Amino acid sequence: MRIGSNPHKDKLQESNPYLHQVVIPVYIPNQEGYFKDSFAILKLCLASLIATTHSKTFISIVNNGSCIEVKEYLDNEHSKKNIHEIIHTHNIGKLNAIIKGVTGNDIELVTITDADVLFLPNWQYETAMVFKKMPKVGVVGIVPQFNMFKANCENMIFDKFFSDEVKFLPVKSKEGLINFYKSIGWNDDYNKDFLKFSLGLEQKETTVYIGSGHFVATYKKQLFDEVHSYFNFKLGGDSEGYLDSLHFKYDYWRVTTYDNFAFHMGNVLENWMQEVTYKNAQYQNEIVSGFVKNKPCNQAIVFIKRKIIATIIFNSSMSKWFYSFKKLPKNLLKTYNFITT
Repeated sequence: MRIGSNPHKDKLQESNPYLHQVVIPVYIPNQEGYFKDSFAILKLCLASLIATTHSKTFISIVNNGSCIEVKEYLDNEHSKKNIHEIIHTHNIGKLNAIIKGVTGNDIELVTITDADVLFLPNWQYETAMVFKKMPKVGVVGIVPQFNMFKANCENMIFDKFFSDEVKFLPVKSKEGLINFYKSIGWNDDYNKDFLKFSLGLEQKETTVYIGSGHFVATYKKQLFDEVHSYFNFKLGGDSEGYLDSLHFKYDYWRVTTYDNFAFHMGNVLENWMQEVTYKNAQYQNEIVSGFVKNKPCNQAIVFIKRKIIATIIFNSSMSKWFYSFKKLPKNLLKTYNFITT
């Protein structure tokens, strides 16, 4: 039996005080073998995030079937208000866990990050300023990587094809690139030309690389207005491509900050990870908001853009012409298509 009506019925939600959400899916089923150092690395990840974000940041953790020690730690951090939201579930897969975290609010930016990322000072401000200065941007990464422009960036290259603003730029953080590829287990036999130049967009006030990875990236929340409700893969499969292609619906661009603003720690704890300091957080309390939203785009137009550019950059002879056209130094033209030497 029910008597009366719920006093909250038909009442509007209160306005959300937060401007930036960070979602971290966490899967640490044990502390053995591959996961031996994962708990310690998670603690460093969360500590770095807290140290480098402003007061309008909403941190969501999705515990995707981790062991009891991790669960208790996360609950404790939530009780201390270091974490704003904690969702416990069994292992439903990484992308399903992410979707659980991003839905249910209207916060305008959302950063989706792996639990082994060490955030560096000013990453949040620099990310927000890219969105502010470049309204066409829908996704911003903070860790430069090789050949990012060759994945899901065809629409951006098409839009700026004849612009002098798009060109090969000197790499700003060679150390950041070296550290990233070391962290994912690469040998040192890759093409060192990629440590020298990368395709970017240089405007008066903002410089970015074209393209973005997906282990840590910030999205306009608009991209998640409509989402799939379930994905079959626990990790990999078509799940990774889903996040990488969301921006096409609105014809947004994927870019990465010109400097390196995070480290990928991987699954092995190293001394240097505990030596990073956060004293140079010049813009930590600078809050940037109010970003332009695109309307959904005709997908036939996006398809044509992608087809034309893919024909150029994935064709050996055409790509060399493109590299030359976009000011890659002549001595690098012959080898720039090859990751390994």
